[in-house]
Amino acid sequence: MITTRRRLRGGLIVLLVALGICPVVSQYAFANDLGKQIYADQCAHCHGEQGRGTEDYPSPLEGELSSLQLAEQVRLTMPEDNPESLTRDEARAVADYVHGSFYSAIAQARDQQARVELARLTVRQYRRVVADLVESFQYHTNWNQPGGLEAMYFNGHQPQWGDKAVLKRVDPTVDFDFGTEVPVAECENPQEYSMRWTGSVLAGETGWHEFVVTTDQAFRLFVNDNEKAMIDAWVKSGDDTEFRAKVYLMGGRAYPIKLEFSRGNQGVQDKNLKDKFQKTTPASVHLQWVPPHGAMTVIPSRMLSPASSPESFVCTTPFPPDDRSYGWERGTTTSRQWFEAVTSAAIETTNYVADHLNRLANTKDDDEARAEKLKTFCAQFVERALRRPLDEDLRLFYVDRHFAEVDDPEVATRRVLLMTLTSARFLFREASGGTPLDDTAARLSFTLWDSLPDNELREAASEERLASDEQLRDQAERMLSDLRAHWKIRQFLFTWLHVDMDVDLHKDSQRFPDFDAAIVGDLRTSLDLAIDDIVWSEASDYRQLFLDDHVFLNNRLAKFYGVDPAEDGGFAKIELDAGRRAGVLTHPYVMSNFAHTDMTSPIHRGVFLVRGVLGQPLKPPPEAVAPLPIDLHPDLTTRERVTLQTKPPSCMTCHHVINPLGFVFERFDAVGRWRDTERDKPIDDRAEYQPADAPLVEFAGARDMAQYLAKSDEASHAFVEQMFRFLVQQPVQAYGPEVEQQLHQSFVDNGYSIRKLAVEIAVVAGRTGR
Repeated sequence: MITTRRRLRGGLIVLLVALGICPVVSQYAFANDLGKQIYADQCAHCHGEQGRGTEDYPSPLEGELSSLQLAEQVRLTMPEDNPESLTRDEARAVADYVHGSFYSAIAQARDQQARVELARLTVRQYRRVVADLVESFQYHTNWNQPGGLEAMYFNGHQPQWGDKAVLKRVDPTVDFDFGTEVPVAECENPQEYSMRWTGSVLAGETGWHEFVVTTDQAFRLFVNDNEKAMIDAWVKSGDDTEFRAKVYLMGGRAYPIKLEFSRGNQGVQDKNLKDKFQKTTPASVHLQWVPPHGAMTVIPSRMLSPASSPESFVCTTPFPPDDRSYGWERGTTTSRQWFEAVTSAAIETTNYVADHLNRLANTKDDDEARAEKLKTFCAQFVERALRRPLDEDLRLFYVDRHFAEVDDPEVATRRVLLMTLTSARFLFREASGGTPLDDTAARLSFTLWDSLPDNELREAASEERLASDEQLRDQAERMLSDLRAHWKIRQFLFTWLHVDMDVDLHKDSQRFPDFDAAIVGDLRTSLDLAIDDIVWSEASDYRQLFLDDHVFLNNRLAKFYGVDPAEDGGFAKIELDAGRRAGVLTHPYVMSNFAHTDMTSPIHRGVFLVRGVLGQPLKPPPEAVAPLPIDLHPDLTTRERVTLQTKPPSCMTCHHVINPLGFVFERFDAVGRWRDTERDKPIDDRAEYQPADAPLVEFAGARDMAQYLAKSDEASHAFVEQMFRFLVQQPVQAYGPEVEQQLHQSFVDNGYSIRKLAVEIAVVAGRTGR
C-alpha cells in the first residue's frame, strides 16, 4: 500500500505551474527574496556566493536533487551547527533560490553547455572492433539455433566423414555415462565406437573461460581453432580423467567448437592384442566449463548451437582500464601506457592476420595474382577500419606507397596493417573524416554494437539510405537482432544493477553454510535469464524489471531458497515468496551483492537505489566508516544499528535519503532469502521518500516501493538518461536540451519498451552532425 502526505502549498504551486498561470521562474525561484536572504545570512560564508565554494568548503553546490528534495535535505542538516532550525517554509525558500540560481543542471547549463566529446575506442570497443574487422573477411553467422551440438556417431574408434556416421542428431549437452553398452543402438560394438560433436559455443561473459573434459577415453577438443586442439588426449598416458585448458573469449560472440571422442584401443593394430587388452570398464564423457564469474558446470544447451561459426580473432593484449568515474566506460583519456597497449595490440592483430593471410585474402602462396590480391585486401581492410571509403590520396598514403617501397607483398601488408591500427582515424570514433552518412553508419554501429559498420550499413551509406530518421530506425531495428546488440543491452542492465564488475559474494560459512561458488554461479545465470526474458519478450517492458515476481531457479537454487524445482531440474521461471519479490531489484544475486558477509547492508542497498535506479548523485562520505559490529549492540536490529550510526547531521546530509530506501529491502537477508524476523524482532521495512516533484511517498516494503518505481517518471527519466550514456558514451544533454524529454516521451508512448528505446537512442546518435 502506498500513501501520500499532501503539502497544500507545494502541490498548489506545481498545479499552477502546469496550468501556466503562475509566474514561477522569475518570482518563485530566481527572485525569491526570502531564500536569497537566508542563503546570504546563513549559507554563503561556507558555500560562497553563487555556491562556488570557499577555502573551507571547496565543493560547489550543484547536483540533481529536485527543489523539494533539496528543501528536505536543508531542513534536516542545515545550518551545520544548528540543523533543523529552519521551518519547512524557510527551507523550501532557500532550496528554491539555490536550485534555480546555481544548483540544478538547468542553472549550470546557463553557464556551460554540454558537448559531444572526442572519444577514443574503449578497451571493450577496441577488442570487438579488431575482432569484427578480421571477421569481415570471413562469413558471418547470427546466433539463431541454440539448443545443443550436432552429433555424429560412428562404428570404429576413428571419427570419419559425415556420410559414414551411423547416426546424426543434435545432443542438447555432452554429458553422457555410456557404461559398458553402446552409446546408441546404431553402434555395433560396445568396445569400439566414436563420436564427433560440432557447432558453436556462446560466450556469455568476456574473460578467461576454462573448458573441462572428464573422461577416461581418448578425445580431442577444439575451441575457436579448427586445426589445433585445445586439449589433445587422443593418445593417453596415465590415469587422468579430468583435462582442463583456458581460452580468452569475448562475451556476446559465438565460437566454433568440436569434440572428438573414441572408445577403443588406439595404436593397437593387431586384432588378437585388441581382444586381449579389450577394455571392460564403463565409458563416459562430460563437456564442462568454468565461465567468468561462474563455477564448473556442464555447458548448457542454451550456450550451444549446431550451426557453425567462423574462427574469431581475440585480442588479449592488456590495456589500462578505462575511466568509469561517471558510472560508465569512457574513452576520454590517453596515457603513455595506453599508447604502448595500442601498439602491442596492433602487433598482435597484425601477426594473427599474417598467420591467416591466405584465407582472409582469398589467395595462395603460389597464386600468380597474390600481390594484387593482397593489395586489394589491404585497401578493404583500411576502408573498414577507418569507417570510410578511401579517396586517391588516402589510398596512396595508407596502401599503395607501402607496396611500392618494398618487394615483398607480405611485408607491405604488415606495414599497412600496423599503420592503420595505430592511426588516429582508427583509434578515435569521431575522426574518420568520411562523408556524413559514413559517420552516421559508424555512430549507429558503435551505439548498438560497440563495433564497426557491417556490409549492410556500409552499402546503406554509399546508397544514401541513411538520410532520414525512418531509415535509421529500420537499420537500428535490424541491428538489434544481432548478438552484439543483445550483449550490449545486457551489459547496460548489469551496469544499471551494479553487478557488471567482478563481485565477491563470499558469505560467512557458519551463517550460510550452503552458499557456495556453485550457488553464486547459478544466481548470476538466473539474473541473466531474468533480464533476457524481460528485454527480449514481445513487450520488452521496462516496468517488469520492478514488477516480475518470478525468479529463474534450477534444482540447486530451488533447494536453497526452499521451493519445488522444475521437473527436469533445469532453470525454470518459478514464483518465489508468494509474489512478494520486486523484480530484479530483489533478485537474490542483487541482494547478495549489496550485503555484508554476515548481514544485510541497508546503506549499500539504499545507495544502489538512489544512484542506480533514481539517477541521483551522492557525495562520497567524509570518511570511510565500518558498520557497527553486531556484538557491540546485540539487541539491535540492522535497521536500528544503521540509524544509530548515521544519526550525526554530517551523515544525514545523504543518509536521510539512503537509509529509508535501503530499509525497504530488510526482509531479504544477506543471501536474498525472505525473512520475517531479526534478533527475534519483527522486520520493519517501512520507509518514505520525497520524489522530485510530488508529495512525500510512504512504502510498506520492497514490493510496495517497486510498484511506485514502475510508475515513477523520476525513475524512468533516470533510466532513459543512463541508457543513453551507456550506449552512446556521451551525455544526452550534449544532443540538445529537449532530447532527453523527447526520448522519454517516446519511451512512454511505446509502452516502456526497452528495445524501442534502444532504437530511438540509436536514431538520435546516428543523426547528429547530419
